[in-house]
Amino acid sequence: MNPYILAILLFGLGLGTTITFASSHWLLAWMGLEMNTLAIIPLMAQHHHPRAVEATTKYFLTQATAAAMLLFASVTNAWLSGQWDIQQMTHPLPITIITLALALKIGLAPVHAWLPEVLQGLDLTVGLILSTWQKLAPFTLILQINPTNSTILIILGLTSTLIGGWGGLNQTQLRKILAYSSIAHLGWMILVLQFSPSLTLLTLLTYFVMTFSTFLVFKLNKATTINTLATSWTKAPLLTSLTPLILLSLGGLPPLTGFMPKWLILQELAKQDLALTATVAALSALLSLYFYLRLSYAMTLTMSPNNLSGTTPWRLSSTQLTLPLAISTTMAICLLPLTPAATALLAP
Repeated sequence: MNPYILAILLFGLGLGTTITFASSHWLLAWMGLEMNTLAIIPLMAQHHHPRAVEATTKYFLTQATAAAMLLFASVTNAWLSGQWDIQQMTHPLPITIITLALALKIGLAPVHAWLPEVLQGLDLTVGLILSTWQKLAPFTLILQINPTNSTILIILGLTSTLIGGWGGLNQTQLRKILAYSSIAHLGWMILVLQFSPSLTLLTLLTYFVMTFSTFLVFKLNKATTINTLATSWTKAPLLTSLTPLILLSLGGLPPLTGFMPKWLILQELAKQDLALTATVAALSALLSLYFYLRLSYAMTLTMSPNNLSGTTPWRLSSTQLTLPLAISTTMAICLLPLTPAATALLAP
């Protein structure tokens, strides 16, 4: 792609998100979300592969549906209360519709079905943008409306953690596994949203760091299936030995970074007398842990077969920058000791 066009598209992506961040009026927020969608579509379809085009079409249709729902709900809100302000949502009907529209935008279960399909059709770089940056704008809106309907949030959160765990169990495609991992993590964030918005933000940031690291590892290995990972030890042995730690951090095992948000969320849910919800969420984390362990096992504990089809494909050494990977990997593994600092910052 022409670098000037790429720069314009990335600028549009950043501008759309920034407009949504800065808006207090529903129309402006909607406009930011639309700019975001329109800017990423050429990036998604840039390889002209039938799968990429199909993924782009699916993405466009779901995002357009969610944006239309959002617009409909904000107009309904203005009609019922005379308010266009994001903070002034009072009527339960538009709040519920907007919560569901934003859930569709970020891919929360039960409106998640587009996410694995779309992510599977994209290359890893655009997949990374879709899994991280594209979640920011809808999330700020969810945080701003601070939905009062607690039941719908808990249902969305629990179904997302469970479906994110179940869905990834049988997958062999890495991008689909990462999509289900994304659904599960978003479920954790939504669970605790109404009790501690700052904790949701902390979880979102740690999820970004760990996902960024995982995508960069797969990109360095040019891996899109579990079987390709088995040949990575010949290419980057040190990275291959560190990758299980990143994956287990995504699964939320101590003493890795990913344990911190899960621990704090379970603690918060227990404080709110939601012991059953916390138990179901913790059990669903075990499901996710299984497929992270499966990836780790394929990567480090299996030798790739030495027959002709299983030998390591000949590859040029990667031109990818390793500094972002080094920084994000260190952060994905080593940040747990900063938990006291994080909790001090979260305290109101």
